[in-house]
Amino acid sequence: MIHGYNPPERFLPYLSWTEIAALPDREHTVIVLPTGSTEQHGPHLPCAVDTVICAGVVGHALARLPKEVRAYALPPVTYGKSEEHLHFPGTITLDGETLLATMVQIGESVYRSGFRRLLIVNGHGGQPQVMEIAARELRLRHGDFIVVPQHTWRLPHVAGRYMSEREKKLAMHAGHAETAIMLALAPDTVHMERAVANYPPEFPSKLLSPDGRPACAWTARDFGSSGVIGDPLPATLEQGVAILESLATSWAQAITELHALHWPARAEATWGKSQHTGHIEGAPG
Repeated sequence: MIHGYNPPERFLPYLSWTEIAALPDREHTVIVLPTGSTEQHGPHLPCAVDTVICAGVVGHALARLPKEVRAYALPPVTYGKSEEHLHFPGTITLDGETLLATMVQIGESVYRSGFRRLLIVNGHGGQPQVMEIAARELRLRHGDFIVVPQHTWRLPHVAGRYMSEREKKLAMHAGHAETAIMLALAPDTVHMERAVANYPPEFPSKLLSPDGRPACAWTARDFGSSGVIGDPLPATLEQGVAILESLATSWAQAITELHALHWPARAEATWGKSQHTGHIEGAPG
């Protein structure tokens, strides 16, 4: 079934519309939207990495929640803005405008269903700006809508204890941490015998880039033919389990805090024309 890593009872599409309409306190219920991509991740990892990781972390986080914390996952968005990887077969990309429109329309649908808290767990490093723009647009349309866009890896985790200093400094794609957590989440898709290490050159301007990471726009092929930007070779299953556990624990706490959050609300739309047209039976208003 399509609930994937989520507990079935925490997967919103498994409810009927009448069950959703009857949910208590939808205004404080947290809807969690994993948002990934389908893009190359080197010769040793599948193209589904970003989607698997964000969906896996969300599912493990929801499984840790106490019953009184009302939260449900939506199916993951599996296509993202992956144009920096389009030179590699298997990359399926949307442009920024299409992804933005998709995120806003999903948010509008969540709002129409009576929910007022949307947590976007973004697994792809090439699109956080799109998530932020979508969240702001939704807030401007609906002043009582709390939309939080956050990257999967931004919450506390233990990956750093296993990584070299060079990895921490320069790795960006298909490296140590992603490989380790994929060994925990989807081991059958990982082929360590094909893994290679590859780092970008340090950016020559210390003023523009104090840490040496590329300060200019780049595409994955700028750094070589493998698609890897980092070193996956030291990754192990045991590391991946520990990283997954730490991320899931942090995200469970974040969902709990969002469920209890008090934030100023303005009932009227403050910009543009609201897409909240029509009334859904049982929805507030």
